Amino acid sequence: MALNVFDHDDYRPVWKSYLYQLQQEAPHPRRLTCTCEVENRPKYYGREYHGMISREEADQLLSQAEGSYLIRESQRQPGTYTLALRFGNQTRNFRLYHDGKHFVGEKRFESIHDLVTDGLITLYIETKAAEYIAKMTINPIYEHVGYTTLNQEPTLKKHLPLSPDVQDGPVPAKDDAEERLTSLVRRATLRESDLMPKYEKVHNFKVHTFRGPHWCEYCANFMWGLIAQGVKCADCGLNVHKQCSKVVPNDCQPDLRHVKKVYSCDLTTLVKAHNTKRPMVVDMCIQEIEARGLQSEGLYRISGFSELIEDVKLAFDRDGEKADISSNVYEDINIITGALKLYFRELPIPLITYDAYPRFIESAKITDPEKRLESLHEALKLLPPAHCETLRYLMAHLKRVTDYEKDNLMSSENLGIVFGPTLMRAADLDAMTALNDIRYQRLVVETLITNEDVLF
Repeated sequence: MALNVFDHDDYRPVWKSYLYQLQQEAPHPRRLTCTCEVENRPKYYGREYHGMISREEADQLLSQAEGSYLIRESQRQPGTYTLALRFGNQTRNFRLYHDGKHFVGEKRFESIHDLVTDGLITLYIETKAAEYIAKMTINPIYEHVGYTTLNQEPTLKKHLPLSPDVQDGPVPAKDDAEERLTSLVRRATLRESDLMPKYEKVHNFKVHTFRGPHWCEYCANFMWGLIAQGVKCADCGLNVHKQCSKVVPNDCQPDLRHVKKVYSCDLTTLVKAHNTKRPMVVDMCIQEIEARGLQSEGLYRISGFSELIEDVKLAFDRDGEKADISSNVYEDINIITGALKLYFRELPIPLITYDAYPRFIESAKITDPEKRLESLHEALKLLPPAHCETLRYLMAHLKRVTDYEKDNLMSSENLGIVFGPTLMRAADLDAMTALNDIRYQRLVVETLITNEDVLF
C-alpha cells in the first residue's frame, strides 16, 4: 500500500490498491422479497417492499444474511418509507426518498439495487479503513508529480501505472489509464516555461460519476462506490476524492478540451487555458479599435447592430484567436467596441470582482484626490492577477482614446459612464443602492483612466 519513491526524471505514479480490494470484498446486496401481496405498494418499489411492518419484524427477516435488505412503511409516520439493511450483524434503518430517483443522502440512484450496492461498499470501506481514509491526504502523489494535459500525451505513454501494489486489482485499460494520466504532471512540465503567466487559479470541482475503476490523482487511492465517487475539475479535468479536493493547491491549469467558449468564461480560466496574459478577445478588439477607430465620433458610446455583435461573439467562441474581426468583415468599428463591452458584461465574475467591489466604491467616495488615489491603489491589490493585468491594459487603451477627444468626443468622464456598470457590479444589492452606486462606478473608471500611469 505504500507509495513508491519517485524518480523526478521519470514520473511513475503508483495507484494504491487497498481500497479497491475492500470494494471487491464488500457484501453483495440480497433483496428480501415479500411473498404475499401488499396493498398500496408505491409503484416505484418492487417485491422488496413489505408494507407496514415493525423494526423488530424487519430485523428478524434480515437476520440471516449480510447485505440483505427490504423496504417497509414507517408505523410511526405512515406515508414515509425506510430502507432496512443488514450490515455488520445488525439491521440499519435509513429514511428512503424518491423524487424520480431513489436516495437516502446526497447520491441519487436509478434503482434500489444500485443504492444498496453503493451503500454496502461505502459502509464496508468506511468501517474497515476509517483510519486509512483519514490519512489519505498525507504524502500525496500530487506533491511529487502535479498534473498535465493531452498536449503532453506522447511523452506520457511510457508512464502508465507500474506497481506490484496493484497486482491484485485490474490494471486499468490503456485508454482509461492514459486518460487519467493526461491530467497529471502538468506543473512539472510547465515549471520552467517563461511564457506561462504566473496566475493562481482554484480548481472548479464538480461531483462526478466515473465509469470503471478510477484512482484519485491527488492521493493515488481508489475512488470507491458506484456513482459520484469523487469530483472532477470542469476546467482542467483533475479527478480527486471529495475530501482530497479540499487540500489540492490552487494551481488549476485549464485544458482547452474543457474550456469550450470565450464569452461567459471565467477570465482567469480563459487566460490559463490559452496561456496568455489577457483574454485574446480583449487584445484583438483593442488592437482593431486602435488601428482604425480612435477618431470615430462617439467611440464606445454609440452601439453597433446587436445581431452583428452577436456574430463577433460567436466567432470568438467558435474560432478563438483565429476569429476575423477585420474591416473586411465588420466595417463599423462600433460592432467591435460593442463586442468588447459585451465580453466584460458577460464575465461570470466582473473584471472588478465582487470581493473587491466595496473597496473600490469606498475609494470613490473619498473627496481628497490624493487619498482617493492611495485607496484605489490598495483596492487594485485585491484583484486576481489576470483581472488586474486586463484592467491595466484596458485603462491604458481608454487613456489613448481620450487623447483623441477632439475627434471622438469621448472624455474620461464619458468613458466612465459607459464602462462603470460594465466593469463592476455588486453580487447582491437592492435596487436603490445599486442605482446610487452608478455615480461611484463612473468615478472609479474615470479616475483609473486619468491616472493609469500612476496606479498600475
